[in-house]
Amino acid sequence: MAIQWFPGHMHLTRKAIEERIKDTDVVIELLDARLPGSSANPLLAELTSHKPALKILNKQDLADPACTAQWLTHYNSQPATRAIALSASERAPAQRIIAACHELAPQRGGMVKPMRVLICGIPNVGKSTLINTLTGRRAAMTGDEAGITKLEQRISLADDFYLYDTPGMLWPRIIVAKSGYNLAASGAVGRNAFNEEEVALELLDYLKSHYASLLEVRFKLSGVADMREEELLDAIGRKRGALQSGNRVNQTKAAEIAIQEFRNATLGAITLETPEEFAQWLAEGQKLDAARQVKKDAIELDRKIRFKKIPRPPRPESP
Repeated sequence: MAIQWFPGHMHLTRKAIEERIKDTDVVIELLDARLPGSSANPLLAELTSHKPALKILNKQDLADPACTAQWLTHYNSQPATRAIALSASERAPAQRIIAACHELAPQRGGMVKPMRVLICGIPNVGKSTLINTLTGRRAAMTGDEAGITKLEQRISLADDFYLYDTPGMLWPRIIVAKSGYNLAASGAVGRNAFNEEEVALELLDYLKSHYASLLEVRFKLSGVADMREEELLDAIGRKRGALQSGNRVNQTKAAEIAIQEFRNATLGAITLETPEEFAQWLAEGQKLDAARQVKKDAIELDRKIRFKKIPRPPRPESP
């Protein structure tokens, strides 16, 4: 099942970004360090491609440090791009962010040419928490639910540094299937847009291949790497008492446990993708999307041909 989630207010966010980008010097995109590729918005890249970009890998304390280093190297190798990693709860990230923005736009600064920065990110990536940390006050609402911020706001980090916050925004169609599952597992997608059991199975399939030892320690299991993901979900449910009548595992409850353990990082520091893995998923997604578009175009062409072959009914004669 493909996971899609694009509420109405996200259309408004897109329009706001299109308008704001005209007067923006640097675009900050806040990424989830546990899924940097999947949490990078291709629509945002399209809207802001001509502007210098600062990629912030947020929640680095929840991510695998080795993978975070790979992603920083990946982004820092791109033109007009800087990348840093931090945690939303970091006490003094403002100076690091301001310095990185000045590296990207050295011609801006001072009261005559104040730095104008647009900060964007997917829902629930920790942007509001970061902004509150930057300002030292509750400037933005926070919460675990995707899509809390609904309005643009301007925040002054210094006398000559203006930060424009925008609501979290996904993109209309997610063509990388694995990204959809990773976004759902992270909490970036609204709960009504996915099936918990399906997402948990995809999550466990990756974890048993890359972080089997963490699963074994957390759930007191053995032989995790050799289990099918369905068996692993069942074992987790039994270990946590997610049972129903007939001593059967409540699959939905077990799935919720697995997903929550990942979100809370009680399993350990985990990253769900490397730059190489994401590049492969993206290539596969683009190939499937291109084939889907060819099929769609063929159907539309056939419809037009058949429509033209149908004679129009004669007009009734005037009395």
